[in-house]
Amino acid sequence: MAKKQNNALIDTFAEFKETKNIDRATLVSVLEESFRNVIAKMQGTDENYDVIVNPDKGDFEIYRNRTVVPDDEVADPNMQISLTEARQIADDYEVGEDVSERVDFTKFGRRAILTLRQTLASRILELEHDALYNKYKDMVGEIISAEVYQVWHKEVLLLDEEGNELLLPKNEQIPGDFFRKGEPARAVVARVDNSTGNPKIILSRTSPVFLQRLLEAEVPEIAEGVIAIRKIARVPGERAKIAVESFDDRVDPVGACVGVRGSRVHGIVRELKGENLDVIQWTANLQLLIARALGPAEINSINLDQESKHCEVYLDPDQVSLAIGKGGLNIRLASMLTDTVIDVYREVAGGEEEELEDDIYLDDFKDEIDEWVIEELKKNGWTTARSVLEAPREMLVKNADLEEETVDEVLRILKAEFPDEEEEEYQSPAES
Repeated sequence: MAKKQNNALIDTFAEFKETKNIDRATLVSVLEESFRNVIAKMQGTDENYDVIVNPDKGDFEIYRNRTVVPDDEVADPNMQISLTEARQIADDYEVGEDVSERVDFTKFGRRAILTLRQTLASRILELEHDALYNKYKDMVGEIISAEVYQVWHKEVLLLDEEGNELLLPKNEQIPGDFFRKGEPARAVVARVDNSTGNPKIILSRTSPVFLQRLLEAEVPEIAEGVIAIRKIARVPGERAKIAVESFDDRVDPVGACVGVRGSRVHGIVRELKGENLDVIQWTANLQLLIARALGPAEINSINLDQESKHCEVYLDPDQVSLAIGKGGLNIRLASMLTDTVIDVYREVAGGEEEELEDDIYLDDFKDEIDEWVIEELKKNGWTTARSVLEAPREMLVKNADLEEETVDEVLRILKAEFPDEEEEEYQSPAES
């Protein structure tokens, strides 16, 4: 009966091994440790016990070691055995010798067995968490495909091929993402939170790394090391700029990444819910990089302060809207890609800077609008009153990180300068 119970315990441990992805050696070690913990609780010590686990046969043995003492000198029955009792095991035992006796664990009682199961379950859970953490901490930055299990308002729960739970928070989802239970979804492993001892695997579809991994999968030259991705700037779901460099003069990095008629980026654009991709050639010349990043606008000249990473870009009046982009998106991405603050200015044909009569620079409103608010707007490419008025209100709130009341006050002040004009949605020639 005891043998069957022992085998049943081993079978239970084997099931843990199969379902929890814990190797047999680790399982045996945990089993031995669990037995010793229970014995120590029941007997006060486990020092005189030997626990032998045989995973091949699926059983285990426990032996208790005691020292033979005269019949009237047994002070600790767990550590000592009387001469008479010892000679019942073998008639040649003498005082001072050690007796090793097999112990039936089931005789420790039901409480001991329950304690063993609880101890083992706790250790298995710890090992499971450690295995999950160790697996995914080395996968940060890699794309995985998982099945959508549950869709909530603030996050999506996914399961990998082993049934591990993965989280895709709302702020890591692309605007326009729509998930159905049972469908596969791709994302990059953003981070692993193990602060509570229970690892949480956080995925992301908005990270630039996600776009980078998609490009690496679609463009063989990147995987082969012929082309390198130097920098990515993204506004998820809307637009991204990618700077690439070729290490082979015979390979055009932009053409290789885009493919014939955009064949290599079509799948990526679909995965990113229609996010437009601008691929430009990287250069160490920061001025040239800024000019390329502001494309499709044609730049006349650039004044760059290398120390402060601030530059003034001068363009023909008809190129300003192209440089700024709808809602300031183009100039914002260019600033992110080049790590510079970019201000654009109009030039007349003669080359002199002029402020057009139908627009006003935001700096002229410093007596009415807080300077920090103006700076936040300029960071996102909104440098003039008209560019702010032409941007969607929701975009101003989100991109400039301003309170709705602040945005409404700014719009009120700027609209006062154009009392005779009706508000209309802005669309740059680049977007037309």
